This record gives sequence, structure tokens and C-alpha cells, in this order.
Amino acid sequence: MSDQQVAATGPITRGAYPELTPHAVIVGYFLGVILAVSIGYAALKLGFSIEGSELAAILGFGILRGILRRRSIIENNVAQTVASAVNGASSGMMFSVPAIFILGYATEFNPYVLTFGAIAGAFLGIAFIIPLRKQMIDYERLTYPGGVAVASILKSPGAGINKAMLLLGAMVVSGLFHVVTIWQDWHDLHLFEMLALPEYLNGTWYLSLMTIGVAFIAGRGGVAFIIGGFVCYWVIAPLLDVTGKFPVNEAGQVLSDPDSLRLMLFRPTGIGMLIGGAIVGVIFALPLIKSAVKSMQSSAKSEAAISKDELPIKLLYFAVAAAAVLLCVMAVTSAQEVSLLHGLMMGVLGTLWIWMAGIILSEAIGRTNWSPLSGMTLIAVTLLIMITQLFGGMSTGSAIVAAITVGAATCVAMSQATDLMLDMKTGYLVGATPRKQQLGQFFGAWLGPIVVIILIFVLHEAFGLGSDEFPAPQGQALASMVQGITGGDVPTEKYIAGALLGGLLSLLQAGLGITVGLGFYLPFNIVLTYAIGTLLREIVDRTKGKSWSESKGIPIAAGLIVGEALVGVGNAVYVIATN
Repeated sequence: MSDQQVAATGPITRGAYPELTPHAVIVGYFLGVILAVSIGYAALKLGFSIEGSELAAILGFGILRGILRRRSIIENNVAQTVASAVNGASSGMMFSVPAIFILGYATEFNPYVLTFGAIAGAFLGIAFIIPLRKQMIDYERLTYPGGVAVASILKSPGAGINKAMLLLGAMVVSGLFHVVTIWQDWHDLHLFEMLALPEYLNGTWYLSLMTIGVAFIAGRGGVAFIIGGFVCYWVIAPLLDVTGKFPVNEAGQVLSDPDSLRLMLFRPTGIGMLIGGAIVGVIFALPLIKSAVKSMQSSAKSEAAISKDELPIKLLYFAVAAAAVLLCVMAVTSAQEVSLLHGLMMGVLGTLWIWMAGIILSEAIGRTNWSPLSGMTLIAVTLLIMITQLFGGMSTGSAIVAAITVGAATCVAMSQATDLMLDMKTGYLVGATPRKQQLGQFFGAWLGPIVVIILIFVLHEAFGLGSDEFPAPQGQALASMVQGITGGDVPTEKYIAGALLGGLLSLLQAGLGITVGLGFYLPFNIVLTYAIGTLLREIVDRTKGKSWSESKGIPIAAGLIVGEALVGVGNAVYVIATN
């Protein structure tokens, strides 16, 4: 190899490492849009939202090092920070905004107000959490397992490029497969039709490589989801058959088909489990409040936020004040009936909730790699709806639109706070400059809400949110809770039973009630296909080792998600254009 070739491929030995560069920001925007669309699409399908930093790091290697021949690890770190900041709006908005559409108020809210409010919330979440970086990462040395995983990718340049190639290859395969299923109108594979089995056993597989990919990445963490589905159709349904307790419709007909059982029994119970599990998840997080307060006190005493490596504290104060004002303006303009007093109260509550919940969630994901984001969102929207009923209550529609609009902003803020701390852990391990990484988070945060709100409108216009095509389980849970608060006609006894069951399961293990509840909520054909991915992960871990799964299996699985999601969104655009 010549000296010139060594210089082009080896480490940088002269001058400062490129870090916050136009290359990093532009690549971050490109990857962030792909991730926000892909992960948002999957979240509306399955109710899961996976972390995008690792995928961004893998794809970043493919572009920055493989195509552009950039050789700086910390530049790639900024690219993945920007990309994950764009994607940070995905889980935040997918857990909240679909509820407006599911409840039938899609034409009664202002998407521009909601989008700018989500951007304000994103900046609030980032600004609130930055002063705690040194305390949580430098001093307390919180683990942040996801951040450690991304750092390991960045430190292995050759492996990073190989992972990117595997991801891209799987993306092409998954995309082509989804094109064929759409073209031939193949949605399910009926394997049990030839067997003389009861109808309720529902032996139908959903034709989706994305679902297999999500399951492979989740690994054993998704087993509870599978158990939930099997309990519904292979345990509860046979018991109903034996005891003659199948539900009946208004005409007195016995309903034993899987769709009727899901709509009348399993889905409302599953929604209750999601709510109960989320509430207990917040209770689990209560000890972290004490730890978070101590972190804040220690940070203030050590003046950690005024380090030369951080953004100036006055700039953060300005960002907090400006975003809080914008949040109040958004609350006032979210619906016609929102008075100035209501708007100010909602804006102040949203700001305080972002501050407190963002810290708690950052502590939670730093110590356990688990975040009770959906539970925090449920509580925030509940409190906001209560405010709409003070000093002269609003009408139901206006109250719901206003509460969910502000709630979406708080949800995005919480998501951004946890994402930034995870990325800062990666930066700490690879020697990045905190100030530049924080700027990268701000650079990416504004774009995500714009991308996600467009995606939500496109998919709703083409297929309808809350439908079998896009069930939006987390949004459905929020919508059901809102209906209960505002006096809607809901199957209260099923929700209460599900909430108790979900709460009990989550007491046994953090997040268990939510995962099992998703198995109750989603159609069994999705559960069966998901089980294939989980089984593949277990087989690969046992035969080839966990290192193979992490270095090759996960990039392939990620490609399956991205490929199907991009084709699915393209198909939605085509459906709208042709209709």
C-alpha cells in the first residue's frame, strides 16, 4: 500500500479531528429522515419504538467513511446525534398525536400549531437536560447501555462499514418483498386452513419482514408480547369455548371468530393493560426522582453546567424561556375555546412536566435502559385535560385537541432529553466535545416534528389510523383513556380488569404489563410472525453466538425494518395520489 493510500484510509494524525461539520449535519439530516419514517411507520404498526442511534451510526459509517472517505469517529458521532435527534420526535409524536385522529378530531386541530409546539418542546427537553450532563455521565457514571453499544460501533471502523453493507442489502430485499406483497395483494399466509382446527386458533401469519426484524432486535425482550397473544387465542379462547362463554352480538349470534374476539374482548383488555402498566411504570420511576434531585443539587454545587465544554448557561436559559413562551402560545391557539388563562396554565404545566419527567426518564434509561415514556405521556395529558375543565370547562372536542396538542409537545421533549443523554454517553466514550454534540442535537430537533406530522397525515389519509392496517396501539390507549375522562362510551369493566392485570404484571417486572398488553391488543397474525423473529434470534444466539447476532444479525434486521417501511410509505403516497 502506498503512502498516499495509507493517508487516505488510516487515522488522522495532524490537526483537529473534524467534528461538527457540514458533512456530519447533512448526513445526519438524511439519515434522520429515513429513521423517523421507518421507526415511526413500525411504531404505528406494532406499538414498538426502537432506539435509532445504533442504526444511525451504522448507516453513518456507510456514507461518511464508505462513500465520502471521512475518517473521524467523532464526526460520525455528530452525524448519528443529529440523526437520532430528528428521529427523537418519532416515538414522542407516535405515542400521542394518533389519538386525535382515532377520536375523530383530525379536522379540528391545527397541524402547524402542533408541529411548532413539538419543536418548542424538543428545544425545552434538550435545554433542561444539558446542565445535568456532567453529573449523570462524568460523576455518577450512569451506564446508558444503548450509548455504550453505539460507542462500540464507532470504535470499530471496518466493522461499521460491513454492518452498513448488511443493512443496505437487507433493506433492498425487504423493500422488494413488500412491493411483491402489495402488488399481489398478499397480506397473510393461511397455514392452518387445511387442518380441522377451531376458527379461534387463528393460524394465520402476517407477511412482513419488518415484523421479523423488530422481533430479532428486541430478542428475549419480546417474549412477553408473544405470550400475551398466545394466551388470548390458544388459552382464553378454548376456555370460552369449553365453558360456552363466547360473546354474543345484539342479534344473539355467538361470536367465535378471531376478529370479533379481539374487537370485543382482547383489544379493550389490552388497552387497559397498556394504561395500567404505564402507570405502574411511573410508580417504579419514583425512586429515580430522589436520585434526579440529588443530581441537580450536586450539579449546582459543582457548577457543572458552566464548564467550558458545555453550551453557555445563559444560552440555555434563553432557549428554555423562548420555548416555554412558544408552548404557552401554542396552548392558547390550539383550539378556539382555550382562554388565555387556560393556555398559560397548560404552557406552565407542560414546561414543568418536561423538566421533571425528562430528568426522571434520563435517569431511568441511564440505569436500566428502560424508559416509561408512554406512562409519563398518559399522566401529562390527564393533567392537561383537568386544566381544560377549570374556570369554565371547554367542550369535549376543544379540551381533547388542546390537551393532546400540548401533550405531544411534552412527549417530544421527554424523548429528546433521554435521546441526548444517551448520545452524550456515546460522546463521552469516544472523546467528543459536549458543546458540539449538544449543538448537533439542537440542529436535528427541529426537523423531526415536521417529518413525523407529514408521515402521520399521509398514513391516515391512505389507510386510517386505528385501523387494522395501522392500529397505533399506544395512540389507541391514550384515546381510550381520554374517552374515559371525558365521559365517552367505553367498555369500562374490561379497561379496569386490563389495567389491574397490566399493573400486577409490571409490578413483577418493569414494562411487562405493557408488553403483554400489546400481545392482547394486536391481531394474532402479527404475533405469530413476530414469534418467528424471536425464535430466529434465539437460534442464532445459541448456534453462532451473541457477538454474531450483534455484529451481523441486528444490522440485517434493521435493514428489514427500513426497507419495508420506506416502501410502505411510498405506497401510501401512491394510494393518495391515485384516489
